[in-house]
Amino acid sequence: MIETIDTLVVGAGQAGVAASEHLTRNGIPHLVLERDRIAERWRTGRWDSLVANGPAWHDRFPGLAFDDVDPEAFPSKDRVARYFEDYVKAFDAPVRCGVEVLSATPNEGRPGFTVQTSAGEIACQNIVVATGAFQEPVMPDLVPDRPGLTQLHSRFYRNPDALPEGPVLVVGAGSSGVQIAEEIVRAGQRVYLSVGPHDRPPRVYRGRDYCWWLGVLGLWDIPAPKPGMEHVTIAVSGAYGGHTVDFRDLARQGITLVGRTIACEDGALRFSDDLSANIAQGDANYLSVLDAADEWIARNGADLPEEPEARHFLPDPDCLANPLSSLPLEEISTILWATGYRQDFGWLKMDVTDDRGRPRHQRGVSVVPGVYFLGLPWQSRRGSTFIWGVWHDARHVADQIAIQRSYRDYVGPARSTRQA
Repeated sequence: MIETIDTLVVGAGQAGVAASEHLTRNGIPHLVLERDRIAERWRTGRWDSLVANGPAWHDRFPGLAFDDVDPEAFPSKDRVARYFEDYVKAFDAPVRCGVEVLSATPNEGRPGFTVQTSAGEIACQNIVVATGAFQEPVMPDLVPDRPGLTQLHSRFYRNPDALPEGPVLVVGAGSSGVQIAEEIVRAGQRVYLSVGPHDRPPRVYRGRDYCWWLGVLGLWDIPAPKPGMEHVTIAVSGAYGGHTVDFRDLARQGITLVGRTIACEDGALRFSDDLSANIAQGDANYLSVLDAADEWIARNGADLPEEPEARHFLPDPDCLANPLSSLPLEEISTILWATGYRQDFGWLKMDVTDDRGRPRHQRGVSVVPGVYFLGLPWQSRRGSTFIWGVWHDARHVADQIAIQRSYRDYVGPARSTRQA
């Protein structure tokens, strides 16, 4: 027997939970399918010590606060997962776990879709793709397999004790890469960190968290990135109580900074000579946020304490002044690739993506009628992949489904196009 539902939501992470809340508010019958557990990526798709990159007062949905976490603190990954479980219970969301969606095909000659799952077939009018932005780990095919050398993506890193003994090269200096590198060096292992272009915002400035500054400066809601800025790496951390990522301080802790990893030749890794330029770019971004914050304070007469020391940088370490151009593979035991993810929508058996596999949509409304997306980077604004941002995008998507449903359900008098 084929199960029938108006709207099928695929994924019960933050995007799927948000979608369910707004569909419920709109009175739309729906079902949320999750192949694992609610918010599974927060549980097993992250390293053990991960915390949210935003404070508890900010990284949440409007309807529920973290009742056991200080508003200025950074919840652990397990607490975040439990938060979404609590949210599902709060409005009795129709979430069904342990069911994987295998394919979705448009019906011929009638509206809707036929969805094949690991538990059988489902017929639906709408599909909300809420599988998130972190699906398939990306590992460059740069370094050949070599005895004694372990290579793994940050998706599979858990803690320093789980790594082989010996020096570690972390490739990628976004939030994941810098946090993992700092954790490993604090555990007493030798660490090299390959640093590419990045933004490096202050964690806190003049008594306010970076998330707050993005809000009052209107930067969360910018609708599209500047050309070439769609995938800029952001180095920010909530670890150890939250602190500004400072590459010079990481070097002082014992991390050797190197440029981008660009080749593997003759048994050695080769690095670009762009380390100084990349650090300078991050510094410039950092100072630009301070400048914008100072201007906002002056314009609004805000009573926030001055912080001139925030503009003082540590001296350049030797690894920055005289960067390595190469590193023999025999001198490291592990390469940890913090090189991001790609999305996989191959299960959608329809023309819904472009030639690069990216969804074709407008604010989550797909070019294929009845298909919607949630949790995409820059779906409607800068904050779209963040917890609070996906909640607002979900409201828009649910409203669009409700609008289309009202057209579909409308039964009016028969009318003729002929004039009397």
